[in-house]
Amino acid sequence: MKKKEYNYSGCIYACEFVQASSVKWMVKTKVMKKYLNLPNCITGIRLVGAVALFFVPPLALPFYIIYTLCGVSDAIDGMVARATGCSTDFGARLDSIADLTFYTAMLVRLLPKLQEVFPGWLWYHVVLLITLRLAGYLVAALRYKKFASLHTYMNKATGASMFAVPYFLPTPYGAAYCIGVGVVALIAVLEELTMHLTSKAYTPGRKTILMKPPVQSSKH
Repeated sequence: MKKKEYNYSGCIYACEFVQASSVKWMVKTKVMKKYLNLPNCITGIRLVGAVALFFVPPLALPFYIIYTLCGVSDAIDGMVARATGCSTDFGARLDSIADLTFYTAMLVRLLPKLQEVFPGWLWYHVVLLITLRLAGYLVAALRYKKFASLHTYMNKATGASMFAVPYFLPTPYGAAYCIGVGVVALIAVLEELTMHLTSKAYTPGRKTILMKPPVQSSKH
Protein backbone atom coordinates (compact mmCIF):
# COMPACT_ATOMS: atom_id res chain seq x y z
CA MET A 1 0.00 0.00 0.00
CA LYS A 2 1.30 3.44 -0.93
CA LYS A 3 2.16 5.49 2.10
CA LYS A 4 0.08 8.67 2.34
CA GLU A 5 2.12 11.87 2.20
CA TYR A 6 1.20 14.98 4.16
CA ASN A 7 1.83 18.54 3.10
CA TYR A 8 2.73 20.61 6.19
CA SER A 9 2.92 23.96 4.41
CA GLY A 10 -0.74 24.65 5.10
CA CYS A 11 -0.29 23.96 8.79
CA ILE A 12 2.78 26.17 8.95
CA TYR A 13 0.91 28.99 7.19
CA ALA A 14 -2.03 28.59 9.57
CA CYS A 15 0.28 28.75 12.60
CA GLU A 16 2.01 31.85 11.28
CA PHE A 17 -1.36 33.48 10.60
CA VAL A 18 -2.60 32.71 14.13
CA GLN A 19 0.66 33.99 15.64
CA ALA A 20 0.50 37.22 13.62
CA SER A 21 -3.15 37.71 14.55
CA SER A 22 -2.31 37.18 18.21
CA VAL A 23 0.47 39.78 18.06
CA LYS A 24 -1.85 42.29 16.33
CA TRP A 25 -4.53 41.63 18.95
CA MET A 26 -2.06 42.16 21.79
CA VAL A 27 -0.80 45.41 20.26
CA LYS A 28 -4.36 46.61 19.65
CA THR A 29 -5.34 45.73 23.23
CA LYS A 30 -2.31 47.59 24.61
CA VAL A 31 -3.14 50.67 22.52
CA MET A 32 -6.78 50.56 23.63
CA LYS A 33 -5.75 50.32 27.29
CA LYS A 34 -3.46 53.30 26.86
CA TYR A 35 -5.72 55.59 24.83
CA LEU A 36 -9.30 54.27 25.03
CA ASN A 37 -9.57 53.58 28.74
CA LEU A 38 -12.53 54.72 30.83
CA PRO A 39 -11.05 57.97 32.23
CA ASN A 40 -9.92 59.10 28.77
CA CYS A 41 -13.41 58.41 27.41
CA ILE A 42 -14.87 60.52 30.22
CA THR A 43 -12.43 63.30 29.35
CA GLY A 44 -13.46 62.89 25.71
CA ILE A 45 -17.05 63.67 26.71
CA ARG A 46 -15.88 67.04 27.97
CA LEU A 47 -13.95 67.68 24.77
CA VAL A 48 -16.96 66.85 22.57
CA GLY A 49 -19.28 68.82 24.85
CA ALA A 50 -16.99 71.85 24.71
CA VAL A 51 -17.18 71.82 20.92
CA ALA A 52 -20.97 71.46 21.10
CA LEU A 53 -21.19 74.60 23.26
CA PHE A 54 -20.17 76.66 20.24
CA PHE A 55 -23.47 75.72 18.55
CA VAL A 56 -26.08 76.26 21.28
CA PRO A 57 -27.49 79.57 22.62
CA PRO A 58 -25.69 80.69 25.80
CA LEU A 59 -27.54 80.38 29.11
CA ALA A 60 -30.36 78.42 27.45
CA LEU A 61 -31.45 75.01 28.75
CA PRO A 62 -29.40 72.96 26.20
CA PHE A 63 -26.37 75.08 27.11
CA TYR A 64 -26.75 74.34 30.81
CA ILE A 65 -27.27 70.60 30.19
CA ILE A 66 -24.13 70.25 28.05
CA TYR A 67 -22.23 72.61 30.32
CA THR A 68 -23.10 70.59 33.43
CA LEU A 69 -22.10 67.31 31.74
CA CYS A 70 -18.72 68.85 30.93
CA GLY A 71 -18.34 69.86 34.56
CA VAL A 72 -19.19 66.37 35.81
CA SER A 73 -16.64 64.94 33.37
CA ASP A 74 -13.98 67.30 34.70
CA ALA A 75 -14.80 66.32 38.28
CA ILE A 76 -14.67 62.54 37.90
CA ASP A 77 -12.15 61.69 35.15
CA GLY A 78 -9.17 62.15 37.48
CA MET A 79 -10.80 60.15 40.27
CA VAL A 80 -11.62 57.31 37.88
CA ALA A 81 -8.06 57.34 36.51
CA ARG A 82 -6.59 57.01 40.00
CA ALA A 83 -9.13 54.40 41.09
CA THR A 84 -8.51 52.21 38.03
CA GLY A 85 -4.76 52.77 37.84
CA CYS A 86 -5.08 54.26 34.36
CA SER A 87 -3.23 57.54 34.96
CA THR A 88 -1.00 58.25 31.95
CA ASP A 89 0.85 61.19 30.42
CA PHE A 90 -1.52 60.99 27.45
CA GLY A 91 -4.50 61.21 29.79
CA ALA A 92 -3.03 64.26 31.52
CA ARG A 93 -2.41 65.97 28.15
CA LEU A 94 -5.91 65.08 26.93
CA ASP A 95 -7.35 66.51 30.16
CA SER A 96 -5.45 69.78 29.65
CA ILE A 97 -6.59 70.00 26.00
CA ALA A 98 -10.19 69.33 27.02
CA ASP A 99 -9.94 72.01 29.74
CA LEU A 100 -8.48 74.55 27.32
CA THR A 101 -11.19 73.83 24.73
CA PHE A 102 -13.90 74.00 27.37
CA TYR A 103 -12.70 77.34 28.77
CA THR A 104 -12.35 78.76 25.25
CA ALA A 105 -15.91 77.76 24.38
CA MET A 106 -17.10 79.14 27.68
CA LEU A 107 -15.40 82.50 27.09
CA VAL A 108 -16.51 82.84 23.46
CA ARG A 109 -20.12 81.90 24.07
CA LEU A 110 -20.48 83.94 27.25
CA LEU A 111 -18.64 87.00 25.95
CA PRO A 112 -21.82 89.05 25.25
CA LYS A 113 -23.12 88.29 28.75
CA LEU A 114 -19.74 89.04 30.33
CA GLN A 115 -19.62 92.42 28.60
CA GLU A 116 -22.83 93.33 30.39
CA VAL A 117 -21.43 92.69 33.89
CA PHE A 118 -17.62 93.08 33.60
CA PRO A 119 -16.01 96.36 34.70
CA GLY A 120 -13.83 97.77 31.91
CA TRP A 121 -10.55 97.20 33.78
CA LEU A 122 -11.32 93.51 34.26
CA TRP A 123 -10.75 92.87 30.55
CA TYR A 124 -7.12 93.94 30.95
CA HIS A 125 -6.90 91.44 33.76
CA VAL A 126 -8.21 88.72 31.44
CA VAL A 127 -5.58 89.58 28.83
CA LEU A 128 -2.91 89.39 31.54
CA LEU A 129 -4.15 85.98 32.64
CA ILE A 130 -4.09 84.61 29.08
CA THR A 131 -0.59 86.02 28.51
CA LEU A 132 0.76 84.47 31.71
CA ARG A 133 -0.89 81.13 30.92
CA LEU A 134 0.66 81.04 27.45
CA ALA A 135 4.00 82.04 28.97
CA GLY A 136 3.74 79.07 31.32
CA TYR A 137 3.11 76.69 28.43
CA LEU A 138 6.05 78.18 26.50
CA VAL A 139 8.44 77.90 29.44
CA ALA A 140 7.37 74.31 30.05
CA ALA A 141 7.80 73.42 26.37
CA LEU A 142 11.30 74.92 26.28
CA ARG A 143 12.43 73.32 29.53
CA TYR A 144 10.78 69.89 29.27
CA LYS A 145 10.60 69.57 25.45
CA LYS A 146 6.88 68.74 25.60
CA PHE A 147 3.49 70.21 26.39
CA ALA A 148 3.15 70.32 30.17
CA SER A 149 0.49 71.62 32.51
CA LEU A 150 0.41 71.20 36.29
CA HIS A 151 -2.81 70.13 37.99
CA THR A 152 -2.21 72.24 41.08
CA TYR A 153 -4.71 72.91 43.82
CA MET A 154 -4.96 76.54 42.69
CA ASN A 155 -5.59 75.49 39.09
CA LYS A 156 -8.34 73.20 40.35
CA ALA A 157 -9.79 76.05 42.41
CA THR A 158 -9.66 78.28 39.34
CA GLY A 159 -11.43 75.67 37.26
CA ALA A 160 -14.15 75.16 39.86
CA SER A 161 -14.76 78.89 40.31
CA MET A 162 -14.75 79.52 36.55
CA PHE A 163 -17.20 76.68 36.05
CA ALA A 164 -19.73 78.38 38.33
CA VAL A 165 -19.64 81.69 36.40
CA PRO A 166 -22.65 80.97 34.10
CA TYR A 167 -24.79 80.15 37.13
CA PHE A 168 -23.94 83.52 38.75
CA LEU A 169 -24.17 85.72 35.65
CA PRO A 170 -27.97 86.15 35.72
CA THR A 171 -27.83 87.16 39.41
CA PRO A 172 -27.01 90.58 40.97
CA TYR A 173 -23.69 89.11 42.20
CA GLY A 174 -22.31 88.31 38.74
CA ALA A 175 -19.72 91.13 38.59
CA ALA A 176 -18.39 90.61 42.14
CA TYR A 177 -18.10 86.87 41.57
CA CYS A 178 -16.17 87.35 38.31
CA ILE A 179 -13.70 89.66 40.06
CA GLY A 180 -13.11 86.98 42.70
CA VAL A 181 -12.50 84.39 39.99
CA GLY A 182 -9.94 86.71 38.39
CA VAL A 183 -7.99 86.97 41.65
CA VAL A 184 -7.92 83.18 42.12
CA ALA A 185 -6.87 82.67 38.48
CA LEU A 186 -4.02 85.19 38.79
CA ILE A 187 -2.60 83.39 41.82
CA ALA A 188 -2.87 80.06 39.97
CA VAL A 189 -1.06 81.15 36.79
CA LEU A 190 1.71 82.91 38.73
CA GLU A 191 2.23 79.83 40.88
CA GLU A 192 2.43 77.47 37.90
CA LEU A 193 4.77 79.78 35.96
CA THR A 194 7.06 80.02 38.99
CA MET A 195 7.05 76.24 39.41
CA HIS A 196 8.02 75.75 35.76
CA LEU A 197 10.81 78.31 36.06
CA THR A 198 12.28 76.83 39.24
CA SER A 199 11.80 73.08 38.69
CA LYS A 200 14.65 71.10 37.14
CA ALA A 201 12.28 68.46 35.71
CA TYR A 202 8.60 68.09 34.88
CA THR A 203 6.77 66.99 38.03
CA PRO A 204 3.09 66.50 37.12
CA GLY A 205 2.26 65.20 40.59
CA ARG A 206 3.31 68.43 42.29
CA LYS A 207 0.10 70.06 43.56
CA THR A 208 1.45 73.28 45.08
CA ILE A 209 4.58 75.40 45.10
CA LEU A 210 4.85 74.63 48.82
CA MET A 211 5.47 70.98 47.93
CA LYS A 212 9.16 70.36 47.31
CA PRO A 213 9.96 68.83 43.91
CA PRO A 214 11.41 65.29 44.03
CA VAL A 215 15.19 65.06 44.14
CA GLN A 216 16.58 63.86 40.81
CA SER A 217 18.98 60.96 41.26
CA SER A 218 22.31 61.39 39.52
CA LYS A 219 23.53 58.66 37.17
CA HIS A 220 27.14 57.48 37.43
